[in-house]
Amino acid sequence: MRVLCVTAVLAATLGAGPAPAAAGNRPAVSGRAAGPPGPWGVALVVNSSSTTTVQRQRGTWPSEYRVESSFGEPGEVLVRFPRIGLASGGVAHVTAVSNSPDWCQVRGWRQSGPDEIVAVRCHRHGAGQVLVPFYVVFGHSAQLVPAHQAAYAYVHWDGSAVAGRFNSSAATAVNSVARSATSPGVWQVVLPGLGTTGLAGNIQVTAVDAAVPARCKVGGWTPAAAEQKIVVRCFDAADVPLDTGWSLTYHRAQAVVATYPLLRSAYTFDNAPTTAGPYVPSPQAVNHNSTGGGLQLSRPQAGRKQVVLGEVGGYTDNVQVTAAGPGPAFCNLTRAAEFPTPSPAHAYIRYVACYQGTIPVDQHSMITYFVPYN
Repeated sequence: MRVLCVTAVLAATLGAGPAPAAAGNRPAVSGRAAGPPGPWGVALVVNSSSTTTVQRQRGTWPSEYRVESSFGEPGEVLVRFPRIGLASGGVAHVTAVSNSPDWCQVRGWRQSGPDEIVAVRCHRHGAGQVLVPFYVVFGHSAQLVPAHQAAYAYVHWDGSAVAGRFNSSAATAVNSVARSATSPGVWQVVLPGLGTTGLAGNIQVTAVDAAVPARCKVGGWTPAAAEQKIVVRCFDAADVPLDTGWSLTYHRAQAVVATYPLLRSAYTFDNAPTTAGPYVPSPQAVNHNSTGGGLQLSRPQAGRKQVVLGEVGGYTDNVQVTAAGPGPAFCNLTRAAEFPTPSPAHAYIRYVACYQGTIPVDQHSMITYFVPYN
């Protein structure tokens, strides 16, 4: 299996061996004690022309409460997470579920009484606003992760400044953002204290813009011993680089929301998108399965990737996908993923779909899967 080598723009086509292998297992907990987990919520919102239905919902609220959704402004869906409202902070991600070249963005989030409302709007490339199903996640943390291989950090850039951030390595660790002085729609994010000797973990990026269509992705990733450096790139509906807001979450050996004890989760980095497979991406640390059940990817056709996650399936799952690379290509989940076929043994994601404009393309992507409860 060739060693993965990724530059700041993730430009290379990367190889991997054909045989499946076990994903990285959850490390033993040691070191300093963890604090309480922050509030979080996940849901699958299924839209129609006149109503919205919320499924696959879980969070840190009491069991008698439920996620609700409604229509806001034209094309906007408001997702109300009960009893986890925050005056400020937190981070939100959303992924479209569609058989078309669609993406979803977060328009913003706010506290409403005891609840948190996340506003979402979706778009079809070249066609404008659409109503499609989407997976959404909102979370907040002040939890220091025990001193082992697990790590968690997020940044919310509001378009002009850092509006929220967290770093699990230390209370004094400050995530920084530097906007490019010469290239619109490009930022470098530095996450101190979370360094690794090679690529390890998973990154999710979502556009946050209340005014115009926007989408964002991982434009580059450079690990170092003391920090993670991540490039964020954003584009408008016409694939032109765009200065906008965004959310970024980095997680390693745990879920895309901060939880402790660690709940059932898995992630992978499709860094060899033209490989027919089944294959397991390399290096091994870009893969994780909290059950030790392994994972594998395969390519049934151009621009489509099936992900099999061993022994981690559940019926309240949430999936997030982020494209990676320098250009405007983007990824979503096909409608078959709206009702995947999890079981106590496995979860099947059919399929991660990526597009350049309206054309399916083989594209680097980061996939993360989370099962709050079974």
